[in-house]
Amino acid sequence: MSKPQLWILILLLILPVRISAQEAGYGTGYHLTMVSNPAITGSEGDGYLRLSYMNFYPGNTFNLHSASLSYDGYFPSLHGGAGIFISNNYLGGIVNDLRGGFSYAYFFQAGRDLYFSSGLSASFYHRGYSFSGAVLPDQIDPLMGSVLPPGEILTSQGRTVFDLGTGFMFFTGKFFGGISVNHLAKPDLSESDFSDSRLKRSLFIHLTGDFNINREKSLEIRSLGMLSIEKGYISGAAGAVFKVSHLAVNLLLYGDNEKNIDAQAGFTVNAGTMILYYNYRFNIFAGENLLPFSLLHHTGIAIRLNNVDKRKAVKTINFPKL
Repeated sequence: MSKPQLWILILLLILPVRISAQEAGYGTGYHLTMVSNPAITGSEGDGYLRLSYMNFYPGNTFNLHSASLSYDGYFPSLHGGAGIFISNNYLGGIVNDLRGGFSYAYFFQAGRDLYFSSGLSASFYHRGYSFSGAVLPDQIDPLMGSVLPPGEILTSQGRTVFDLGTGFMFFTGKFFGGISVNHLAKPDLSESDFSDSRLKRSLFIHLTGDFNINREKSLEIRSLGMLSIEKGYISGAAGAVFKVSHLAVNLLLYGDNEKNIDAQAGFTVNAGTMILYYNYRFNIFAGENLLPFSLLHHTGIAIRLNNVDKRKAVKTINFPKL
């Protein structure tokens, strides 16, 4: 596994899980890096098709799932990277959030070993509803427990809104990091038009460093950290990725201002043009003692579809090892 391909593991692992009434806000991950920080789009040079699936709170009956599909790569004619993405969050069998859009990043060299990229993403949210499996309070007989005909008819009409995101990244030597702001348009998925129901702008900061453990450079370690702020919710993570040959394993710790402490472990296998990964998240300590032990199963695949000749085709950036 080369260092550029090992980037697949970095933002994939930074996935603070938080489900709210507005959005399945589970943070960023390599399944949709260009959404988390548009400046990452095409930063590997090669074009990658990524498929991802997440099962939240496994072992319970919450029925929370998320799937995504994306493609991004570097295009010399655009002097940067471009990509498209689509995701579907299935929340409890009633709410379904479909999101799709595109992202672009411009790369430029600021010094001998210093590179920058800036990006912008534009997307559409569509929230749909299905009340076929919903049971309202007035449908329950207090004595018999049977389901009665509902006294209220709920509409399944959905809502579509527009959103924007922007980001910035730097690359120098063995270190790189970035900052991004999402929900610039502050879309309202609930159709209430109240300011409190709109998606608040979120700030995401991440920093990574690579180190060789031995002289042969057969064992590598990547340390990483992140910070996410959205309104009154603050979360952070720190950990490391250990890489030997075609196998990489990771271990991270998460914490937030709600006094939750979680841990995540996983692995990535590089099979040439195909990369497979799996992660498992579990709760160590819950501030309100409400979270179940298992928080998340996350699995996916990344397929390299084309290869950019970094020495000839790319003029804007020299593609430092990510």
